[in-house]
Amino acid sequence: MYSAIKIGGFALSIAACLLIALFIKDELNYDNTYPDAARIYRVIGYYNNNGAVEKFVDFPPPMAKVIKKDFPEVEISGRVMSNTLFKGAGSNYVKRTNQAENNYEDGFTYADKEILDILKLPMVYGNAAHALDEPNTMLITKKKADKYFPNQNPVGKSLMLNNEKAFKIAGVIEDFPSTSHLQYDFFLTLTGVQFWDGEQTDWGSTNYAIYLLLKPGTDTKAFEKKLTAGIFKNYWLPSMIAGGQKDAENEVKKVSFHTQVIGDIHLKSYDIHDGISHNGDIRFVWLFGGIACFILIIACINFINLATAKSANRAKEVGLRKVVGSLRSSLIWQFLAESMLYSFLSFGLAVLVAVLLLPYFNIVSAKSLHIPFTAWWLLPVMAAAAIVIGIVAGLYPAFYLSSFKPINVLKGQVSRGTKNSLLRNGLVVFQFTTSIMLIIGTLVIYKQTHFILNQDVGFNKDQVMLIQGTNTLGNEIKSFKNELLKLPQVKSVSIGDYLPVNGTKRNGNTFYNEGKTKEEQGVDTQFWIVDNDYTKTMGMKIVAGRNFSPDIPTDSQGVVINQTLANKLNLKDPINKKISNGPGNFKVIGVVQDFNFESMHDNIGGLVMFLGNSPSIVSVKLKTADMKSLVPAITAAWKKFSPSQPIRYTFMDERFKNMYDDVQRTGSIFTSFALLAIVIACLGLFALSAFMAEQRNKEIGIRKVLGASVGSITTMLSKDFVKLVVISIIIASPIAWWAMTKWLQDYAYRISITWWIIAIAGFIAIMIALVTVSFQSIKAALSNPVKSLRSE
Repeated sequence: MYSAIKIGGFALSIAACLLIALFIKDELNYDNTYPDAARIYRVIGYYNNNGAVEKFVDFPPPMAKVIKKDFPEVEISGRVMSNTLFKGAGSNYVKRTNQAENNYEDGFTYADKEILDILKLPMVYGNAAHALDEPNTMLITKKKADKYFPNQNPVGKSLMLNNEKAFKIAGVIEDFPSTSHLQYDFFLTLTGVQFWDGEQTDWGSTNYAIYLLLKPGTDTKAFEKKLTAGIFKNYWLPSMIAGGQKDAENEVKKVSFHTQVIGDIHLKSYDIHDGISHNGDIRFVWLFGGIACFILIIACINFINLATAKSANRAKEVGLRKVVGSLRSSLIWQFLAESMLYSFLSFGLAVLVAVLLLPYFNIVSAKSLHIPFTAWWLLPVMAAAAIVIGIVAGLYPAFYLSSFKPINVLKGQVSRGTKNSLLRNGLVVFQFTTSIMLIIGTLVIYKQTHFILNQDVGFNKDQVMLIQGTNTLGNEIKSFKNELLKLPQVKSVSIGDYLPVNGTKRNGNTFYNEGKTKEEQGVDTQFWIVDNDYTKTMGMKIVAGRNFSPDIPTDSQGVVINQTLANKLNLKDPINKKISNGPGNFKVIGVVQDFNFESMHDNIGGLVMFLGNSPSIVSVKLKTADMKSLVPAITAAWKKFSPSQPIRYTFMDERFKNMYDDVQRTGSIFTSFALLAIVIACLGLFALSAFMAEQRNKEIGIRKVLGASVGSITTMLSKDFVKLVVISIIIASPIAWWAMTKWLQDYAYRISITWWIIAIAGFIAIMIALVTVSFQSIKAALSNPVKSLRSE
């Protein structure tokens, strides 16, 4: 039993460490395949908002060319569109020009041709030097070339987007590896593109991420200072002054430019709004690494505890070996060899456990990891790890067991494991402290996730179907809307791409009170295109004024704002007041109750809604939850208008839930590791309690003969372990409270860590310890005293 527990505990902990090591290796390998990765940087902007630093990657259209022209440190500069505001970016319906049926595709972006030179993307077909030179051209990845043009060279052929515009394929690049923060399949050229008149000279808009290839030996810190000073002095500040920006010089002082090497983008962008949903977090890498170490330490503690607790069983062996001539050093090597044997056996079992758990771990971590059995380094690394872990776990027991003096051993004067147990008790406390911290973390994450998913967000996300790709319907989209309204299961329908869930359009503007653009500080605001039925379909509440009306033509010049913007513009009675974004003035006809249109990591910002055409998504508010009858009815309506394109839909509550996948994954990982830590700790506690019961076997027999009850004996054997768990709770509680308070600071809307969370974690730990220990305690208490005393 003791050997099984040693090997089993080791194997579980090593399997967990192996899985975490695969995860960490994958995370640390991002963006290291580019030939000049050490010289490729992304420009980051820092805005000091009254002490709170906000980071951004969106910059004006002319900035990339200006950087290349004005700064000799820059070898190449290029832009990638970092948002999905403009037509073509984000997702589209795609087909060959000679086909009728469309396919939905994600992974579109606009890019400068210089991006190919910076990244040196390997080409399958075409010439990288001229791939995006011409207007209306695109690059596609190999997997998309194989999909649309199997066994062909597609260069020179065309793909149609959204039944509207054809793009000629200028080249095919290799697929991006999974360890790339860039995961695009379609690069649309920026050559000849202007999304509005004068865009390429407009310093007032920010829609592009900028990548730089710096010359070898560039001092990045000095370059950043030079970049900040040069851009603002020569370009951005004059543009702000010309646009009437209030207090432009002080505003400029709040902003600075920095560079981020491409290898840091994946793990060190958790506090940057860059629109990349699959980025990691270096803090989680360190956290998982720490958890792996703690779980391994817990298993090593089991080994040390059991080895030292059973010291009396080997005391005579050590004494006799010394009497017949064994040196202490040879005994140390003997015990270390035993420890390493346990370690090698555990590693073999751990690999099997890791293979079995890997599919679950991939689901939890949203990865596609695999154990590289064919890699040359795997066996040497695992063998070295087995030796190191075996030595670490066996070092103390080896020195402790080999220190016994033969004369004391043979006189029977060696402790039977019940005395001098301070070290052993300390190790048990460490095990349970770690386990309780993980339990508290799991409870806090679960409560925060539940809070987010059930919080009143200001709109009704339930029973709203989102039909996507409806822009391909062209002028028939309103007819499609009317067809849907005829269905008895449909309550209302809205046409619009701007929705309060991730992956839909965003458009930032700065708004002022009318006529005060030069006097007042503007408010950064979202500027959304909606239709008359938007607030009704989303279940939003108008708290002042009214909603848009199809019967009032002047509503085309009106706007509905949210409460936050009204407060920030100091509009006490906002109805019929006018606000301005510079080019236009708008009359406020209504105020909508604040709703969370971004993740709950952030506070609610200002919002302006105006009537317009944004037709890629149709939102359908349903009266019924009976999807079996509803989906075929909506599909039939779709087929009337678009027979050659399959309907594509999702539900808003699912999209909302997906916004917090990272939180749910963290909770699942914490839960898994907490259970693992508890299981390993309990294995050790079970073996330790069994050994203690064995050592006190005769004492228990005498107590029973003298009339002790089963309950009193069970309590006697259990109370010492419960005391250790209580000490663990006292130690773990403040550490876990501090760590989880830091974690919750990432959320603008968060729970508070109440006393009962810690109480529940402590109660769980005590009950687990009691159940584990009680089995052996009750078994010992129920044993026949005759068996333990007959030799006396």
